[in-house]
Amino acid sequence: MKLKLILFILSLMIVSCEFKTKTNSSEIPVKPNIVFILVDDLGINDLSVTGSPFYETPNIDRLATESVVFTQGYACSRVCSPSRASIMTGKFTARHGITDWIGENSGTDWRKMNRYDKMLPADYIQNLPKQDITMAEAFKANGYKTFFAGKWHLGQEGSYPEDHGFDINIGGWDKGGPVGGYFSPFKNPKLEDHEAGENLSMRLANETANFIQQNKTTPFFAFLSFYAVHGPIQTSENKWEKYRKKAELQGIKDYGFIMERKLPIRQVQDNPVYAGLVETMDDAVGVVLKALKESGLDKNTIVVFTSDNGGVASGDSFSTSNLPYKGGKGYQWEGGIREPYFIYLPWNNSKVKTIDYPVTGADFYPTLLDYANINLIPNQHQDGVSLKPLINDNAGLTERPLYWHYPHYGNQGGDPSSIIRKGDWKLIHYYEDDINELYNLKSDPYEQHNIADSHPDKTSILFNNLKKWLEGVDAKFPETDTEFDANKRADYDKQIVEKLWPKLEDERRIMLLKEFQPNDNWWGSKLTKD
Repeated sequence: MKLKLILFILSLMIVSCEFKTKTNSSEIPVKPNIVFILVDDLGINDLSVTGSPFYETPNIDRLATESVVFTQGYACSRVCSPSRASIMTGKFTARHGITDWIGENSGTDWRKMNRYDKMLPADYIQNLPKQDITMAEAFKANGYKTFFAGKWHLGQEGSYPEDHGFDINIGGWDKGGPVGGYFSPFKNPKLEDHEAGENLSMRLANETANFIQQNKTTPFFAFLSFYAVHGPIQTSENKWEKYRKKAELQGIKDYGFIMERKLPIRQVQDNPVYAGLVETMDDAVGVVLKALKESGLDKNTIVVFTSDNGGVASGDSFSTSNLPYKGGKGYQWEGGIREPYFIYLPWNNSKVKTIDYPVTGADFYPTLLDYANINLIPNQHQDGVSLKPLINDNAGLTERPLYWHYPHYGNQGGDPSSIIRKGDWKLIHYYEDDINELYNLKSDPYEQHNIADSHPDKTSILFNNLKKWLEGVDAKFPETDTEFDANKRADYDKQIVEKLWPKLEDERRIMLLKEFQPNDNWWGSKLTKD
């Protein structure tokens, strides 16, 4: 009996030594912790460190300076649910089948939207497939404690975080936005209300920090999935006032929007409400990073930071501008899919701090398994590759095609289309009129010049590769709407130009007025101190 006790104690000591935080940051832990931070709808230029002249994000900026920064990081979709499913499964959207945000209409139900579009969007899967081994399940099976906080939006009850490998779920359910807004009461059955007026982003960060503090001696995989900066955009009066003054000092432009193909699109970052929402999210990131440091876990914890799609320049809350990148959330151009993409490795002393190799959300799965010394699951994360060789050894990965498939209409003005990127070349195929756009992202990163006509051979090769891949994964496609009425569509477009566009300009000006007040308690934020 005594011998068994001694052997048991020795085994615990071995595990403890294996997991122990290293005092020398060059030593790599066998089972590093993982903190994955996913921001909703954050654009490529919504951070100070990535180019914003207006928003202030000191905590994320500092994380970026200490991380490996992928300058060509992509979400796997232009909208949320498909992109999130790709992170969880390591598969591109056409392969896992969630190609639109879950809950959106498709097929003949699209007519209920009264958008009068030429096509009926394809049907799509509306729950994260049970047969997939999620990233959380892979970590859990290898001894990790798993934690989720925030936005899920990957299915109805029965397909929540706890059904896909997470031991703890705080705030994750079927809704894609903050139903109760950004101040308590949250109206979220997975998030108990505490103090009235409590900020949602800070609450999720505090829950994550508490989890970190309580799990110092076991490896953990913590996924912090902010509802911010998704609409409806809200902030406190103090933060709004800070950015209203900043906009004034920078010089308020007479106009904030131009017409894109179907909707107005924001051209300037000067929305003080959105800026306050961004900064509060950054404050919340600071809470988590501080918890890691105070727990002594900052030297053996990998931190990932990214977003699920581009910033909302059109549709939804028309919040931000992604310029000089074209488009935004819902669009097929770089502004819709190019993202901040940072991986912090505390033991990384190499000179490699920025990497230009194109990467996607599907790559996180194998990369994190690789760094955790867990066997890769190539039959699962079929479209992702481990970035560990690229980071550790500056070893070049082979050129590979990347694919995006969105056979839907976005709320933001995007069109049903599919994309292939290979090397510097990007081809977009549009289903409405069966046409292609071709861009060379090296010479034209902001997609100003469609060169499909002048490069017919390259266009043909890429389109055939795209078509073959989509057929190989049994992709679903939109169909022509036999009830399409061109006159009704023309009337709809006229209303956009004559009514919506001026309304947006008026709302922009009102938000920048000294007298602006959304309601008497600033969306509930005045129920508690800022």
